[in-house]
Amino acid sequence: MKKLVVFTGSGISAESGIATFRGGGGLWANYRIEDVCTPQALQKNRKRVVEFYNERRKETQEKQPNAAHLNLKKLEEYYDVQIITQNIDDLHERAGSGKVLHLHGEIRKLCSSRDVSQTVLLDGWEQKLDALHEDGSMLRPFVVFFGEQVPMLERAIELTSTADIFVVIGTSLQVYPAASLLQYVNSSVPVYIIDPEVPQKLYIKNPLHIIQKPATSGTEELLDCLSV
Repeated sequence: MKKLVVFTGSGISAESGIATFRGGGGLWANYRIEDVCTPQALQKNRKRVVEFYNERRKETQEKQPNAAHLNLKKLEEYYDVQIITQNIDDLHERAGSGKVLHLHGEIRKLCSSRDVSQTVLLDGWEQKLDALHEDGSMLRPFVVFFGEQVPMLERAIELTSTADIFVVIGTSLQVYPAASLLQYVNSSVPVYIIDPEVPQKLYIKNPLHIIQKPATSGTEELLDCLSV
């Protein structure tokens, strides 16, 4: 069975009603990154950071996977599908996808402030301000803050390098180091890009298929292209 690696960004979840971070009306238009998404912010104003991610978590739990998430699950009938996502929501998992790698963390989890690899699943949406990990440290959102290393990047690179088909959905390809994954796709591997706004300059030598549509309708076309 061929390996289909899918790299997803906020555009796939936007159609479920989850606010994006960038673009018109994105979260960063209303919040300063420095105030809610850095290690320094957590130290300076823990309450504000915890409340910000509580809001994101509550929003996520109120939303449902859309047709794009479900279409990727359907592709498991034909391919060994591995999803690499920049998103911290759990919509891929709730759609039934079996292999999901989160580059930037997972909203439903908290982690030790001492060792971010030590995670716990949060029951519900609200992190209590004084919640502690069993190691005695304060729990924090299990997200990769700006300025922090992306611990799952090496694994994502490994998966990308083994792809027989590589698909990009709903990402501007502007967030690094995640956007650099395309550099690790074997040059003979076909690349599909699904987005209403495909970047003007794509430094890709691979066989390229552009589907200039939103994720839901774009993955319908992808299914037609790839169903065997």
